[in-house]
Amino acid sequence: MENVIIIGTGCAGYTAAIYTARANLGPLLVSGTQPGGQLTTTTEVENFPGYPDGIMGPELMMKMQAQAEKFGARIVWASVESVECRADGTFLVRAGSESFETRSVIVATGAAPRHLGLPGEQVLIGHGLTSCATCDGAFYRDVPVCVIGGGDSACEEADFLTRFASKVYLIHRRDKLRASKIMADRVLANPKIEPVWNSTVSAYLTDDQGEMRAVQLHNLSTGAQHELKVACVFVAIGHVPNSSFVGNLVDKDENGYILQNPGRTATKTPGLFAAGDVADHYYRQAITAAGQGCAAALEAERYLSGQ
Repeated sequence: MENVIIIGTGCAGYTAAIYTARANLGPLLVSGTQPGGQLTTTTEVENFPGYPDGIMGPELMMKMQAQAEKFGARIVWASVESVECRADGTFLVRAGSESFETRSVIVATGAAPRHLGLPGEQVLIGHGLTSCATCDGAFYRDVPVCVIGGGDSACEEADFLTRFASKVYLIHRRDKLRASKIMADRVLANPKIEPVWNSTVSAYLTDDQGEMRAVQLHNLSTGAQHELKVACVFVAIGHVPNSSFVGNLVDKDENGYILQNPGRTATKTPGLFAAGDVADHYYRQAITAAGQGCAAALEAERYLSGQ
């Protein structure tokens, strides 16, 4: 019987592992389908405290893993299929062909950004294709970029990018934005933002080094195709939280994000905690995920102490 199983090995999961391991709880981590989380798909990370010169995303995650293992955390390289809460309040976690019993669970499985599903997409992530302006916008100073989407998130990304880019094209498949009026008005009034209406991206175009150089646009009204030169594409069409395997042990919002108890990381099931992007659709930053991982670990420790 484990004291705590942490599902997910991103910033939230590894931070939870560091804290629970140092509390002598002997945490077991289940890696998930993307060990290291979303930061393994990024290049340089400049906004994580403690690295004034920046650090590569995969290297940061390897350091977190090493720190967790140093204190005794163990890792199972598998993906969780289900979590069951038994009558005595303990949990059964199924991962592949293995099952694990535990007194508490921390869900830190993150959320996957929605992409367009175009050829070569996965290879371009971190090479001119991203879903986080806050993370990567500063790398694209004085060059044209584009944002795909028409909701509040897309408008927020476009507005933020005007601090760096020479031009921000906002590509939307309709002839008006879905964003709130205040956000739409702000974006449309910004001289550095140019909306591209009734259009979709049909292809990503790269240079000889495999970096983004342009997108192929398809006008839905006329059927015309043309190239738009951009150095980076910011996709802002939403995220999909990795929460389906938890079933009805937690409450979720309409988009599938796990609902935590107010001001806590605890969920409606005693002993089950959620941390990071699987429960956070607002900040979605590495440092906030790490903070929630810490909070979940402290809550799990206190929960177990009271058993």
